[in-house]
Amino acid sequence: MAEKEKQIGITSKKDDDFSEWYTQVITKADLIDYSDVSGCYVLKPGAYILWERIQSFLDSKFKEKGVKNAYFPLLIPENYLNREADHVEGFSPEVAWVTETGNSKLPERLAIRPTSETIMYNHYAKWIRSWKDLPLKINQWCNIVRWEFNNPVPFLRSREFLWQEGHNVLATQKEMDEDVKEMLDVYAQCFEELLAIPVIKGMKSDKEKFAGADYTTSIETFMPAGKAIQCATSHALGQSFAKAFEISFTDQNEKVQTPWQDSWGFTTRSIGILIMYHSDDKGLVIPPKLAENKAVVVPIIFGDTKDKVNSEAKKLADELKEFNVILDDREDKTAGWKFNEWEMKGIPVRIEIGPKDIEKNQVVLVRRDTSEKLFVKREELNDKLSELLETMQSDLLENARKFMGSSTVEANSWEEVEQAIKDKKMIKMQWCCESECEDLMKDETGGAKTLNMPFGEKVKEGAKCTHCGKDAKAVVYLAKSY
Repeated sequence: MAEKEKQIGITSKKDDDFSEWYTQVITKADLIDYSDVSGCYVLKPGAYILWERIQSFLDSKFKEKGVKNAYFPLLIPENYLNREADHVEGFSPEVAWVTETGNSKLPERLAIRPTSETIMYNHYAKWIRSWKDLPLKINQWCNIVRWEFNNPVPFLRSREFLWQEGHNVLATQKEMDEDVKEMLDVYAQCFEELLAIPVIKGMKSDKEKFAGADYTTSIETFMPAGKAIQCATSHALGQSFAKAFEISFTDQNEKVQTPWQDSWGFTTRSIGILIMYHSDDKGLVIPPKLAENKAVVVPIIFGDTKDKVNSEAKKLADELKEFNVILDDREDKTAGWKFNEWEMKGIPVRIEIGPKDIEKNQVVLVRRDTSEKLFVKREELNDKLSELLETMQSDLLENARKFMGSSTVEANSWEEVEQAIKDKKMIKMQWCCESECEDLMKDETGGAKTLNMPFGEKVKEGAKCTHCGKDAKAVVYLAKSY
């Protein structure tokens, strides 16, 4: 039994072989199954419930801001994509096309949704007539297909993925600018409050902005594997799409105006980021606020105590219904096997109860993240479990913040930047904001990219670009990234 239990667990170390470790976690924690189409995956119930919890958090925040949900077709006529030149150029390499049905060629190619601006805005043009129709705030939860990439990574980089995409239409540029940041704030809230992952909010460079946008804002984080990752984006689309799709409205003075638009999206990539950030060599670690099941009750059986212990374990599970606890009273598995399995699946707290615990009117609580054991009196259990879950949630975020802080280097010379990249760090530096400089930095560092220019960070007085020596115009974060 011991040998079998050992094989069930993770056999690679997170610090030694990150890629193999990640693959084992997502498969052994029962999150993913591989399909026969490269880059496409099955999200098993253990993964999908995480997405549902994220959906619930975000959806409630969206609705507080007046956003309504809708659904638009998966198939987009080619002429729609061609209406906004920068947009189609940015997405054309990734688009999968439907060209025939049965034995008949289609008169026009249909794109399988790579993003929904064009299909949605074609309809917006019909719906918006007057200033009374604004703001129009619509979100859809859907799937996306983007075909061109190398080295797929489940959750992080796949050909089909789940996301939400919001598309708002507003009367003025000021409203658009405010809305872009408001939606980015919602995403940051989700990552920090629900997923316990710190993020950097800021502006993307012109080269990294969304195709067709005036500018793009993002939240970024830095991962334990020594790479950064973009977590979510919110784009100011300006008026270019409105002009391309002939969206206009009559204002209160009976003058025809062109509205301003933004779009914003959050994907199942968030689950991969979560796994990579918090999980360990025992398997998945789920922050308590995200976990559907906050705890698992495992009865410890000795000799003829089975009935008594199982009865008390069931009472415990009934008493703790508000935490949606799992009762694992399977008789064909040892307690040790169960411990390993639930650690693998990331349940935040394990509650152990055996004959001696019954005699002492206590239970044992075990934290998933630290393996710390607490002996708690039955009458105090509800309060202590609540406290423990809150503590674990805040500790995960605080530890992640400490990690990101220790992984960030403020570089004052290009030599410091190059050394930091070799050390798998994230760099904070003064930058000129020129695309030519950005390309050279990427080439000279073997692929490090600008992440974003953080809000609220001002250029030092008289500062020069850390790379090229020209006048600095912004502070930027730089790192190798997923």
